[in-house]
Amino acid sequence: MTEQIDQKHQEDLQRLRGFRLLDDDFLTKCFEGDTASIELVLQIVLEKPDLKVQDVRTQVFVENLLNRSVRLDILATDSTGAKLNVEVQRSDKGAGNKRARYNSSMMDANLLKKGEDFDKLPETWVIFITENDVMGKGLPLYPIERCFLGTGERFEDGSHILYVNGAYRGDTPIGKLMHDFSCTDAAEMYYGTLADRVRFFKESKEGIEIMCQAMEDMRNQTLKEGAINSAKRMLADGILTLEKIAEYAGLPLDEVKKLKTERTT
Repeated sequence: MTEQIDQKHQEDLQRLRGFRLLDDDFLTKCFEGDTASIELVLQIVLEKPDLKVQDVRTQVFVENLLNRSVRLDILATDSTGAKLNVEVQRSDKGAGNKRARYNSSMMDANLLKKGEDFDKLPETWVIFITENDVMGKGLPLYPIERCFLGTGERFEDGSHILYVNGAYRGDTPIGKLMHDFSCTDAAEMYYGTLADRVRFFKESKEGIEIMCQAMEDMRNQTLKEGAINSAKRMLADGILTLEKIAEYAGLPLDEVKKLKTERTT
């Protein structure tokens, strides 16, 4: 058993050495509670050097009680009250146009209290940093705005979408930033603020322990999700008793009963 644990730990260390900021789990851990890092990124990609971040949260679950919920990689609030969602996507499919639209709508749906006037809606940004040039135009940035088709004037509803081309390189702030997002070694990064965070989680004892625990938590979560999916399939078959489903799926009986209740309501 000890040998298995040691082997898993060594595998985790090897994975950690290969992590980049373009890996969303590593990014969210690096930026967790760190306003300086997300402030730097937003200043560069939005070309707003004076932007100040007041609050940052990672892995924010936005619930939709009737339909699909979403989990936001990063949700920041700036000094003007604007809400900024930053997503990192290595897969082109995960950064589709309608994904950006849905994230934007889910943010809006949770920003007003009951009875509050629509004019109180803050400005929102959905920002996708993608490993590849998903738009295929060779540009570093792809800002997307609603506009009047007849005149080309902006609609100015306060909703913005921005795609950042992670494959872009150049002797510019955005080119250097995307270089840093692709680095596995903090020593090769341009921006000290980001390099310090990467160095902490990859080279310090405390940071490595945090990351190894995070990877263990992710493994456990994946196993649990697999068990729940298996239990749901068995419930759909309707052949086995709840006790047998709990035994085969490795779940508590109460959890299987809850899954059955959710399925029938």
